[in-house]
Amino acid sequence: MKVTNEFLIPFIGLKLGKHQFDFQINKAFFDNFDYHEYENCDIKVTVILDKKSTILELSFKHKGTVYVPCDLTNEMFNLPIKGKINLVVQFGENFNNDNEELLILPHGEFQIDVSQYIYEMIVLSVPLKRIHPGIKDGTLKTETLDKLTELSVKKAKKEVQQEENIDPRWDKLKQLLTDK
Repeated sequence: MKVTNEFLIPFIGLKLGKHQFDFQINKAFFDNFDYHEYENCDIKVTVILDKKSTILELSFKHKGTVYVPCDLTNEMFNLPIKGKINLVVQFGENFNNDNEELLILPHGEFQIDVSQYIYEMIVLSVPLKRIHPGIKDGTLKTETLDKLTELSVKKAKKEVQQEENIDPRWDKLKQLLTDK
């Protein structure tokens, strides 16, 4: 990951209180992380930094779409996503980011790079199984779905034909099971 100045928040000159930072995320952002899961994306990220006397509280929120393939039909579609995370920044002797909700920066640090937190927040908000909304409401028309429905209809017709060709003597045997 290349560090860019775009995602560095200098907090040393800020007054105590809340400060808002807005970021527009596109495919180039994920290319910097060498993550090529999305064909395209349009995501707005809002970071609210609440500066207090000894700590910093960061609230991340995002909302937008990622252009991904459907896991069932492989059709590309815009998947809406949204999410939020919180981060507390304290100051100590050494840098420590072992805890996902707590970041410890060394004394004397004057800025924080939020790109890694934005990346993780967005990637974790995308569902594991991505299904085209047209499949759920039945409006998607593709060759794959047409072929699947064609094959499933034939199977249902064969089952109906088999039920019609049942010998009537089996009905008497079936009554023995239901008469108990």
